[in-house]
Amino acid sequence: MKNYKSYFLFLLIIIMGITVSCDKNGDIVLFSINNDISLGQQVAGEIESMPDQFPILNRASNVEAYEYLENMMNSILASNSVTYRTEFPWKVNIIDDSETLNAFATPGGQIYVYTGLIFFLEKEDDLAGVMGHEIAHADQRHSSKQLQRQYGVSVLLSVITGGDPGLLSQIAASLGTLKFSRDAEAEADDFSVLYLADVNDYACNGAAAFFAKLLESNAAQQPEFLSTHPSPDNRVEDINAKAAEIGCDTTIGDDAVSDFDAFKQTLIN
Repeated sequence: MKNYKSYFLFLLIIIMGITVSCDKNGDIVLFSINNDISLGQQVAGEIESMPDQFPILNRASNVEAYEYLENMMNSILASNSVTYRTEFPWKVNIIDDSETLNAFATPGGQIYVYTGLIFFLEKEDDLAGVMGHEIAHADQRHSSKQLQRQYGVSVLLSVITGGDPGLLSQIAASLGTLKFSRDAEAEADDFSVLYLADVNDYACNGAAAFFAKLLESNAAQQPEFLSTHPSPDNRVEDINAKAAEIGCDTTIGDDAVSDFDAFKQTLIN
C-alpha cells in the first residue's frame, strides 16, 4: 500500500509537470527558485495596486528614506550566510502606516516595512535585526513554503501563470499576517544574528532589543508583529545566546542613534 501511494504521488507530480529537486538550503522542494521570484514579483505588483491596504511611499518623493533602508538591506545581503543574495531581486518597500508595527517578506526577496515599526524602534540595530529576520524568511524560503502549505503547489503555479487573479489578491492581502511555525521563527532569528555578525555593521543581536521592547510595550492592542510572529518567553534569551555562541559584537550601533533619528525625520510629512 505504501509503495502504491508513493507511485501515485510520483505519477501525479509527472502529470502536473512539477519538478522535484533540492534547493541550496538542502530542502526538497516542488516549487523552484524561479517560481519564488515570479510569485514574489506578481504579489508585489498586486500590493502596489492596493494603495488603500498598502500605502507604499513613493520612491521619487522619499529618496533619502529609501536610500537609508536600501543601504541597510544591501549591507545585510553582503553576508555570505544569505543563500540567495545574488539570485533574488531583493527590494525594500516602505508602507506608510504609523499605526502598524509590522514587516513582512514575499517569496523571492520583496521586503515591506511599516512606518509604525520604524517609529517604534529606538536604534538602527533594532531595525537591522528585523530586516535580517525578514530577509531570512525569504532566503530560507519560509514565506514560499508556508504559502505552499496554505494553497498548494499547483494552485500557486496557476497564479504565477495568470490563472486566478482573485487568488493573487487574496495572497497579497494575507502576507502581512502570514503565520510561521516556531521552528521557522527561531531559524529566522538565528540567521538574523548570523547576517549581522558577518557584515559587522550592526549589533548582531539587534532583533533581541526589538522583541524585548515589543514584549514590554503597554500598547492597548497587541502589536501586529507579535500576532504573526509567535514569541515564546525565551525568544530574546535565545537570540542573545546565539550572539554569545558565535561571539559577535553586540554594541556596534550604540553611536548611530542620530543617523537613525535623521532617517525617521525624513518620514515625517
